[in-house]
Amino acid sequence: MSTTDSASRHPLSALRNALSSGSDDATGRKNLQLLIQLRWLAMFGQFATILVVHFGLNVPLPVSNMLIVLFGLLLFNALSVLRLRARRPIGNTELFFSLLVDVGTLTILLFMSGGASNPFVFLFLLQVILGAVLLEAWSTWVILVVTTLCFGWLAWYGHPLPMPLDHSKGLFSLYIEGMLICFVLNGGLLVIFINRINRNKRQRDERLAELRQRAVEEEHIVRMGLLASGAAHELGTPLATLSVILGDWKHMAPFKNDPDMAQEIAEMQTQVLRCKSIVSGILLSAGETRGEASEETTVREFLDELVEEWRDTRSVKDFIYMNDFGTDLRIVSDDALKQSIHNVLDNALEASPNWVRLDVHREDETLLVSVTDRGPGFPEEMLDSIGRPYQSTKGRPGSGLGLFLVMNVLRTLGGNLRARNLVQGGALVTLSLPLNTVTLEEEG
Repeated sequence: MSTTDSASRHPLSALRNALSSGSDDATGRKNLQLLIQLRWLAMFGQFATILVVHFGLNVPLPVSNMLIVLFGLLLFNALSVLRLRARRPIGNTELFFSLLVDVGTLTILLFMSGGASNPFVFLFLLQVILGAVLLEAWSTWVILVVTTLCFGWLAWYGHPLPMPLDHSKGLFSLYIEGMLICFVLNGGLLVIFINRINRNKRQRDERLAELRQRAVEEEHIVRMGLLASGAAHELGTPLATLSVILGDWKHMAPFKNDPDMAQEIAEMQTQVLRCKSIVSGILLSAGETRGEASEETTVREFLDELVEEWRDTRSVKDFIYMNDFGTDLRIVSDDALKQSIHNVLDNALEASPNWVRLDVHREDETLLVSVTDRGPGFPEEMLDSIGRPYQSTKGRPGSGLGLFLVMNVLRTLGGNLRARNLVQGGALVTLSLPLNTVTLEEEG
């Protein structure tokens, strides 16, 4: 990820877009799915209640008309399932309309089965409570007003069922039993679905917290990228001057005739070239290449050259490199990925100066690069926050940015970084990268 691209695509703007679209839409979809599930349960319960009351308790009901209403609700729920599969965002308006349909259906069924005298009239409370949990404030108040008007209309125009007024019988009264069933039904559904709704909101809050953390980290990278780019420009001139001076010294007689001095000058030239390479990498990451561009290569060639360059510029006693990638693939060389692997190798070398191992293999469509060392390993508390800025065991100001930058480069490419301590000692850091982010399509 280049610094220029990051600056133009400000992380806080990305966060606002994520808050307003992705997270809210995911929560809306889950809430609509809960309403669909609740409606299936309601239709099954209403169908069973109609049959039991009409045929079991011999209470006359307009069964055919009530079944027509339930069939209409079934069609609406089927359309809601199809709407759930569409990609358009689901907002407050659609949830509000869904609850209005439920209120209207319940009102018609109650009108056909006793009006306000039906004990199941208290199911209106379920709609109001669901509205208070799912909807915006104005929508909830509208639901409350609508249910109140429906209750009043049922009380005014509804016709009580021909049932005996046997309230004095307690639980043996049909009306009391209906109220008890209504209470249990209301309470059970509220417990189940409000718990699910709260779980959806918790998941949304966790997602938003993750997005906020990522926005802060990306903004931190932007600042570091600007600082590094400026420093690279400033270092370019003195490094070029040193290179010229060392080139002149190499051909001067006092140094040319002294093998030790000539060797030291050659080593100094190597280190200056390394510094130039680092500066070029910084400018390349910032989108200001020094006449260089991304090149076509293969996975094996990219990793072999990366390892050879790292081995030539570092002092490591025992370095093992195993490349078991398998069938080679054409890719675009990525300087940021190359620098990320160098950072992991540098960390391993600092922890284990005498032995470092690099393994490469392929798992389905994922490239796995594993770096192993024989150092003291990671503290347990650090493993839980690996990749966070300034998480380091080195104890130096500013340390702990290496794995943080590696993590963000991999995240930009769709990959990940994992670290764990080995039982026999040392640590294993694995970089995983989807191959489709760097591979080239085959022609023909």
